[in-house]
Amino acid sequence: PTDELVQEMRVLAKEAGVLTPHIREDGSHLTHLETALVLRKSGLSPLGPLAVNTFAPDEGNMHTLHHFATEYQREHFLKPLLEGTARSCFSMTEPEVAGSDPTLIQTSAVEDGDDWVINGHKWFTSGAEGADFAIVIARTDPDAEVPQARNSAFIVPTASEGFEIVRDVETMGGRHNHPEIKYNNVRVPKTHLLGERGGGHKLGQVRLGPARLAHCMRWLGQIEMALEMLIDRAQKRFAHGSYLSEKQSIQWMMSDSAMELYASKLMVLHAAYKIEQGLEFKQEVSMAKHHVANTLWRVIDRAMQVHGALGYSTDTPLAGMMQQARWARLADGADEVHQMRIAELLMRAYNEDGSV
Repeated sequence: PTDELVQEMRVLAKEAGVLTPHIREDGSHLTHLETALVLRKSGLSPLGPLAVNTFAPDEGNMHTLHHFATEYQREHFLKPLLEGTARSCFSMTEPEVAGSDPTLIQTSAVEDGDDWVINGHKWFTSGAEGADFAIVIARTDPDAEVPQARNSAFIVPTASEGFEIVRDVETMGGRHNHPEIKYNNVRVPKTHLLGERGGGHKLGQVRLGPARLAHCMRWLGQIEMALEMLIDRAQKRFAHGSYLSEKQSIQWMMSDSAMELYASKLMVLHAAYKIEQGLEFKQEVSMAKHHVANTLWRVIDRAMQVHGALGYSTDTPLAGMMQQARWARLADGADEVHQMRIAELLMRAYNEDGSV
């Protein structure tokens, strides 16, 4: 959608009282459980998150700025984001190193007087085209003994000299604003350091833990939409002597999808509850991220199968939904990384307590 369409939808959302619905009028966030319900609803339409300002990466950046921003940063960057008048991006992944290991980041930030000078190469900086600023993770302390203390986070206005969008990285789903970016001696004042120096890894984890779950929350809406389309089509399409809904193989698709969706909802709500209560949540978020992303793929695939050639065409949203669903198993950690993390935490729990 064009920027003009997005702004038009947001004006309507504001008039309806549903713009940025996960933020209360006093600026505080809803609880994680409440956010789960809101983001699921916004995900019922492919354009829903954009229209009501719950879209990634803006929603995750709101959460990050809420936790780490100074008063100056809140006024100049967070406030316009909450009002839906500004957009942002999160710039961490680099083509030269594994995105699942942020300790390998090569982009550097060096102090020079009252400024930081940033040089580096990023890609899949989702939302960079049209964004007003980027949250950039860069290496400030390469000799820090603890690898996780080598990076810091910065707010970089995209109008900064040296901020270069090389191209929009085209994916199997086409071009969806995942640009490759070069930082060529980009200067930002020291007031743009987000959080503490050396706190980039910590900030990333604070952002990406709930953000992974926020993706899942929106995906729940997409899963529901695909299942509803499957049920509707099956009850209307007549073939080989009966409606598709009367055939056992199709009924299994419905029931399997419903059970997987139910499990997905419970996993998301339980993980949200643990975050909200200040409990350890890494394992539950990894489980939810893996399960919900794969459920999204399977349910859309089943809905497409029931629609036949129509589902494979672009006359329904299913083809586009499937293209995006494949990305879900890579975004914010590949399936295998989450499985590795789950196994590590299981072994730790068993070795420490004798149980899982």
